[in-house]
Amino acid sequence: MAEQKSYTYKAAGVDIDAGNQLVDNIKPLVKATHRPGVMGSLGGFGGLFDLSQVNCENPVLVSGTDGVGTKLKLAHAMNDHSTIGIDLVAMCVNDIIVLGAEPLFFLDYYACGQLDNQQATQVIAGIAEGCKLSGCALIGGETAEMPGMYSGGDYDLAGFVVGVVDKTKIIDGTNVKAGQTIVGVASNGPHSNGYSLIRSIIEGTQADLNQAFDGSTLGKKLLAPTQLYVKPILDILATETDIHGIAHITGGGIMENINRIVPVGLAIEINQHSWQRPAVFDWIQQQGQVDDIEMLRTFNCGVGLCVIVDNQQVESVIAQFKSHDLQAWAIGQTIEHNGQDVVIK
Repeated sequence: MAEQKSYTYKAAGVDIDAGNQLVDNIKPLVKATHRPGVMGSLGGFGGLFDLSQVNCENPVLVSGTDGVGTKLKLAHAMNDHSTIGIDLVAMCVNDIIVLGAEPLFFLDYYACGQLDNQQATQVIAGIAEGCKLSGCALIGGETAEMPGMYSGGDYDLAGFVVGVVDKTKIIDGTNVKAGQTIVGVASNGPHSNGYSLIRSIIEGTQADLNQAFDGSTLGKKLLAPTQLYVKPILDILATETDIHGIAHITGGGIMENINRIVPVGLAIEINQHSWQRPAVFDWIQQQGQVDDIEMLRTFNCGVGLCVIVDNQQVESVIAQFKSHDLQAWAIGQTIEHNGQDVVIK
């Protein structure tokens, strides 16, 4: 009779010891993100946060979740996983700041075929850095090792954030009216959107990611992490500047995202020549022969966030973004709807 084979979880592709080592590696990274309200420590079944420690009279919780899409493929191609975690945090916290919500805590989900502790630690270090830069605590997450689901060094990321806003101060576009100004705030590049198109252009043109480009390399410019807008917006709101609407320019680009906060009966008019577009977008458009409308509905094209304000506050708002080393421009206005949701000049 044949001897029965002895099976182990490690032989099947899941290394529990490696997972425990990763937790030990990231504990100091996680601790460095703590803020008032955090309870307990990493390793429990759930993360605890004491809402009574937050200075908010009428607290409303705001949640958001996102990933970084196929930008992960570019991180692999560049063998640089140091900033992709910042992207993950930014894509989530930038979504809730548009409601005026201060991010409180963040959780991540890291899934891979075989756990590479060095790579995973690098990714989570980026997540911790993104949390620190946005004043948000990293209080937990999940590392899933799934052989057969992911091949080679592939991994995927998802993030989840919870924030708080006073019920009386929620920014939802209700007060947006015709004749107000749209202020665009500079992006760092494509952020985390449009990378399937970007990778298609790279493959089709056989572009060298290590070629010198705009003071750096093409690959580094394309890998630049998503700009975090949390602290600038919170600082502006603390001055009681009257912001009527905020839009995070993500998938759908400028063409679709601003209209998400504009009431029925209104449209937007955008002057596409009113801001300075980073050179990387020129490269994308030229190398891919991408037309103007396709660019504006796929990428942020240099404008990662838009705020809608009264005309008399435009200069003040631009100056406040500048104090955070962020360029901003008056890029358009809200108008009465005349059959087009977006009018491009």
